[in-house]
Amino acid sequence: MSWIILIASGCMEAVWAAALDHAEGFTKPLPTVVFLVALALSMFGLSHAVRSIPLGTAYAVWVGVGASITVCYSMLTGAESFSWVKLLLIAGLVACVVGLKLVHGE
Repeated sequence: MSWIILIASGCMEAVWAAALDHAEGFTKPLPTVVFLVALALSMFGLSHAVRSIPLGTAYAVWVGVGASITVCYSMLTGAESFSWVKLLLIAGLVACVVGLKLVHGE
């Protein structure tokens, strides 16, 4: 269950990152509220996950999931240019996150 919560927390990291971009220095109320709620949920989930997953592994997975989704979202919305190299690097990042999950039990 901790892994599911950790992945969901990584997704919330991507949500708060996107909301932060749309909040324009916290001048827009709705994106600011979305940012604060997603940030709280993301941190709560990460704090729950580190009870049973080593901190280094949990943090790397949390950041990897959030960064991957954020970059893909930015490319899909046109906020960031698309590149096959970026996509390949994101795939490598995801592979590393999966690798951390696989070696967690050692």
